[in-house]
Amino acid sequence: MSNVVMFITFSLVEGASVPDFLLAAEKLNNEYMSKQKGYISWKQLVDGETWADLITWETMDDAQKVLEEDSPNAAAENFYSFLDMPSCKVQLFSVAKSY
Repeated sequence: MSNVVMFITFSLVEGASVPDFLLAAEKLNNEYMSKQKGYISWKQLVDGETWADLITWETMDDAQKVLEEDSPNAAAENFYSFLDMPSCKVQLFSVAKSY
């Protein structure tokens, strides 16, 4: 069975503090994401104003379960407050091959 990569691109809301956003992401990871079944890792990428989260899961079911939950806790609500939600695009990829 291959791993699954959740790739989410987004922009931050206007005026968002990047250091505060990164602290909110770290808190969400520590309190929620890293405790979910099948979680492997979360990398945050940035290119100018465009951000991307690269989250690796053991299975497609594990990744989809997290996507189906509505704001699971206060840390998630805080994290989402930094995102320009209309700019968010979520894709799930099965790893075809690793080198």
